Amino acid sequence: MSGVPRVPEQRGPADTAAPRFGVLGPVRAWRGTEPLPTGSPQQRALLAALLLREGRTATAAELIDALWGEDPPSQALAAVRTYASRLRKVLDPGVLVSESGGYAIRVPGEGSLDVVRAHELAAEAERARNAGDLCRSRALLNEALDLWDGEPLAGVPGPYAEAQRTRLAEWRLQLTETRLDMDLEQGCHAEAVSELTSLTAAHPLRERLRELLMLALYRSGRQAEALAVYADTRRLLAGELGVDPRPSLRDLQQRILRADPALAEPPAAGGTAAAPPLRPAQLPATVPDFTGRTAFVRELGEALATAASGTARVMAVSALAGIGGVGKTTLAVHVAHHARTSFPDGQLYVDLQGAGARAAEPAAVLGAFLRALGTPDPAVPDTLEERAALFRSVLAGRRVLVLLDNARDAAQVRPLLPGTEGCAALVTSRTRMVDLAGAHLVDLDVMAPDEALELFTRIVGAERVAAERNAALDTVAACGFLPLAIRVAASRLAARRTWTVAALAARLADERRRLDELRAGDLAVKATFELGYGQLEPAQARAFRLLGLADGPDVSLAAAAALLDLPLDRTEDLLESLVDTSLLESAAPGRYRYHDLVRLYARACAERDEHPSAEREAALSRLLDFYLATAARVYAAERPGDRTVDHLEPTRRPGLEFADDGAALDWLHSEAACILACVRQSLGPGTLRRGVDLLLASKDLAESGAGSLPYEAAARAARDAARDLGDARAEGRARVTLAQVLCTAGRFDEAAAEAERSEELGRTADDPWTCGNAPNERGIVALCKNEHAAGEAHLLRAIEAFRADGNRPGEASALCNLSRVLVAVDRTATAVELVQEGVAIYDELGLTVRLANARYALGIALGHMGRGGEALEQLTMALHTFAGNRQRLWEGTTHYRIAQVHLAARRPALAARHAEQALGIGCIGGEWMRANVLTALGRSLVGLGQADRARACWTEALAVHEAAGAPEAEELRGLLTPVAVA
Repeated sequence: MSGVPRVPEQRGPADTAAPRFGVLGPVRAWRGTEPLPTGSPQQRALLAALLLREGRTATAAELIDALWGEDPPSQALAAVRTYASRLRKVLDPGVLVSESGGYAIRVPGEGSLDVVRAHELAAEAERARNAGDLCRSRALLNEALDLWDGEPLAGVPGPYAEAQRTRLAEWRLQLTETRLDMDLEQGCHAEAVSELTSLTAAHPLRERLRELLMLALYRSGRQAEALAVYADTRRLLAGELGVDPRPSLRDLQQRILRADPALAEPPAAGGTAAAPPLRPAQLPATVPDFTGRTAFVRELGEALATAASGTARVMAVSALAGIGGVGKTTLAVHVAHHARTSFPDGQLYVDLQGAGARAAEPAAVLGAFLRALGTPDPAVPDTLEERAALFRSVLAGRRVLVLLDNARDAAQVRPLLPGTEGCAALVTSRTRMVDLAGAHLVDLDVMAPDEALELFTRIVGAERVAAERNAALDTVAACGFLPLAIRVAASRLAARRTWTVAALAARLADERRRLDELRAGDLAVKATFELGYGQLEPAQARAFRLLGLADGPDVSLAAAAALLDLPLDRTEDLLESLVDTSLLESAAPGRYRYHDLVRLYARACAERDEHPSAEREAALSRLLDFYLATAARVYAAERPGDRTVDHLEPTRRPGLEFADDGAALDWLHSEAACILACVRQSLGPGTLRRGVDLLLASKDLAESGAGSLPYEAAARAARDAARDLGDARAEGRARVTLAQVLCTAGRFDEAAAEAERSEELGRTADDPWTCGNAPNERGIVALCKNEHAAGEAHLLRAIEAFRADGNRPGEASALCNLSRVLVAVDRTATAVELVQEGVAIYDELGLTVRLANARYALGIALGHMGRGGEALEQLTMALHTFAGNRQRLWEGTTHYRIAQVHLAARRPALAARHAEQALGIGCIGGEWMRANVLTALGRSLVGLGQADRARACWTEALAVHEAAGAPEAEELRGLLTPVAVA
């Protein structure tokens, strides 16, 4: 919509032809969508004076005073009449009227004047805020603010216009402050910092903006900067006005110094003010036929009530232990739902998959919890310790219930516990957690016979059970009184109206249908599932067995069809029939998953019943083929002409086809966990190379920033497996992918070691892909480490290798990287030539995202040459492409480069805005690049007169660079010294 003037809202067909006017920008008029001529500046001044009276009559004397003030021309009255006559010809009859020796504009229809519409929206926003609906209030204020189109009454002369211009600009600023205040109330503090930094630069003496900026920075974990804003403000007010900051600003500074817990979160708001992600409600649905467990429900309920009442001195932890299938989860969910009102700030839930082969990693769980509590993705730390600390900080002062289901052991649970009173945790596990300090331990046994029969009756129906009570007792006894076994058996009976209870009891009495170990441990769960498995048709049983082999958290219908080697419709029929038997869950339309215990049972069945046994390996091989072929399609769609897809291992399946690039990226990101699980599962003899190649084809998962940690883990596993199997080609490729993700995270020394070894392996294996990509990655790492001579040598080898392989996109990538090395050593003219060559290659091939990388490099080179306008043009185009293709880390990095261009052009406000956006999004290069962004932000803040906040930024950046031994530390010491002296 850039370049299209904003016009007041049209409200309906009846008003379509009515004239509409705008004064919140240039004074303009429209009929429908057609602009109307408003004449000379003096004529627009008359129009504005009449419009701002909103239908009231203005006398000729008032209009003369509005246009010329105390020194009107001799023919002022005649001029006013001339202007009015010309406007009357342009406007509809009856719009501009003459009465009582003056004029008025009478506009039919609502929304005909933008300033009137803005007043309506602001009033409606105030009503919504008073009602507690902050979301609607913010939306209405944003709609009102969007009506401004630059400076109000732009270009209109006269004292009246000047006074109104000042009034409308002040009103706009007040509305902006109100909206920003609501942003902070709803926890959007990190997002508000960038806008507030720009606004405080434009209005340095406006203390309310400074106050909001301090609060936003503090809630973003940037306490030092928040305090520095106060120091800058105090110095500025003293120097400019000779006054101290107002009391509210001083009070906020003291509260920040004390780390007042009340500042850590916005004030509670009623109604619907809270944004859903800030108050998660993640509990699974409780079962409607929950039965018995009265004593346990009371015991656990009392423990939670004590925590919620605030009488407990520490956070309450209750740990339920028992054998698989004993109903731990059902009981915990039931109790948690009853306690929800006692924990108004939210309920978190996670299945820790402790019974499976790959238990959930606490770091990944904490990442999900933090995002559910409103922490932006870029603000989630990398390490487990930092995530756990932030999790406890976020929950401080809140009342949240955390349900940790199916835990492996106490070590897995400890990082996931809240840290203060008012919160509570419910933990379920097969093992008794005697080493979980302070936990209230509950040992859950099988159901009492009467409870078991009641559960069975609720599912099957009272009439059927009453007619065959003894058979029902035999059935629940054969189930070992395990709730899960009872539920499976009763559900099957309920679904088969022709079966009698006695028939089911007879099946269970036959030991060939049950495992002898029904009485205890995991074998009890297997015995329960044996009942259902034994009733499956051969095709259903095969699907049940084979589907359980895949390691992913769930499986899509298309992936299942590949694994089973069946058409989609036949696969769907089989899977839906398994859902009916409760042996499989429908996670979402077209997606299926096992409970972790059912998956273990299915795998046991596959090992026992799948003949020939090679079919298990064949099924997983088909699944690997499906993921590899489809990921290769996504890769090729993103990178036409890239030779990588030609070097991937061949597959026997074609993979999915996509309507457009957006659908391809949707598939890749939605399947991320399953793809990486398949990689890890495919690192044995016979599938290793395809597993590694699946990792290569899925590299967008690491570049987006969202999946870098699991991607790194998969790359390490692939490297180790290839090394152990002595496969030089696979090891070289795995090391390249690992080097890429390490470089993205800013761990350059590790990345350099991996890339160096991968190049050696590439030559040993004579692998064209590694021979090009390894030196290319080494060049990138060398650039980041300021090893420019080595970087140039690496990249020249990469260019040669890519050209030998006919890989033009690879060649373009290396050319662009080489240009950045040359920029760093002031060979800028050559750098521009190289990157323009890369741009031409990408442009010819239609490589949209890669072209953005080239434009990014070209923008850097042009900026270094002092051609700031061209640099901004290239970087802005790159920014839009990265944002549209979910390359968040590249988007953030480009904001940083744009900030550098604005700094060079002495535009500190714009530089600060883009630097803040880079900090909020995150950048390629991890903490190293974050420190660079902080350095740029500090320089911007100095230009805005905020030296103390700049010092806070530089101090944080210096700590990062000193810890890494980076040469940038010396520059920061030099920056800090003059600030300290000043």
